[in-house]
Amino acid sequence: MPGMPNGGSGNSPEQTGQLRRVPVQQRGRERFEKILAVATELIEARGSDALKMSEIVERAGLSFGALYQYFPDKSAIIRTLAERFNEQGRRCVEAELAGVANPVALRQALCTIADEYYAFFRSEPVMRDIWFAAQADRLLQQIDADDMEFHAQALLSVLARLWPAQPPGQLLAIARLTMQLLAAAVRYAASLEDDEGRAAIALYKKMLPTDFSQLVQG
Repeated sequence: MPGMPNGGSGNSPEQTGQLRRVPVQQRGRERFEKILAVATELIEARGSDALKMSEIVERAGLSFGALYQYFPDKSAIIRTLAERFNEQGRRCVEAELAGVANPVALRQALCTIADEYYAFFRSEPVMRDIWFAAQADRLLQQIDADDMEFHAQALLSVLARLWPAQPPGQLLAIARLTMQLLAAAVRYAASLEDDEGRAAIALYKKMLPTDFSQLVQG
């Protein structure tokens, strides 16, 4: 259902929630993945707001030094998890849009993307927690915005292929709004009980244009 802050203005990793380093050696990668796995368990149990570095250290059986070697704070951990989940979503969207050859297929692809994103967030409570937490976190908002722009550009490439004569600016506006509405529908559906959520996604799909040609050329 995507530029990100950096330390260019003198901010340290602690201030930006960025990774200190990405491990290269096997032992370091194992620690890195262990930290993320434990953080995932804790977020699933109590939510990202309650995530504490001390609990991660205790449950992972690591020292604070080992933890801070990679993650200066919990924001860096949450950011890493969010980016990983976003990458899964990007692969899903790219795969669905790659086979679109006509307006009818475009509508079907968007319906499939909505279904798959909804199923993804139902099966990944941690990502659902992080997605909702983005509403109050500037760093996560930027990550979410970057991810949304990635999806909009992916859709734009399809629109430009199907309607090459249309103004690029118009197609970009359609692509951005289409993906924003899809994400909003999934976000809303994910906040409901599953039966209500499925009904909301079904309603969203009914609201999609039957023929995108009318929208693009209208």
